[in-house]
Amino acid sequence: MRYKAPGNCPVCGEKLSITKLGCPKCHTSLEGDFEPCEFCRLPAEDLEFAKIFIKCRGNIKDVEKELGISYPTVRGKLDAVIRNLGFEVPSKEAARDNDFIKEAKEEILEQLSKGEISPKEATERIKKLNL
Repeated sequence: MRYKAPGNCPVCGEKLSITKLGCPKCHTSLEGDFEPCEFCRLPAEDLEFAKIFIKCRGNIKDVEKELGISYPTVRGKLDAVIRNLGFEVPSKEAARDNDFIKEAKEEILEQLSKGEISPKEATERIKKLNL
């Protein structure tokens, strides 16, 4: 059975390096200090999101449909992947996303008060916004 190599040290949290590589056919092995790919270090959830994002060619609407989540949730997950790859997420975009989440929550609550959606559906939608 093959396992996914951990990206961080379970003791101190530092990024791990690969020190040995082996060929399963001829059993040749190489020892050294090898750098894993950046995507290999992503948590499983981020890697899965990145695959879907690429499959959807970066179209956020398609990602929303594929995962059944809201626009702000897609943006939040994308921001998490960007951060976990070591890049900075511009704060202006984060502020804009927070405004969008606030507006979306207000819209959900308004639909609930008008009886257009059930309390259960309102709760589910708000939970999706906060992912």
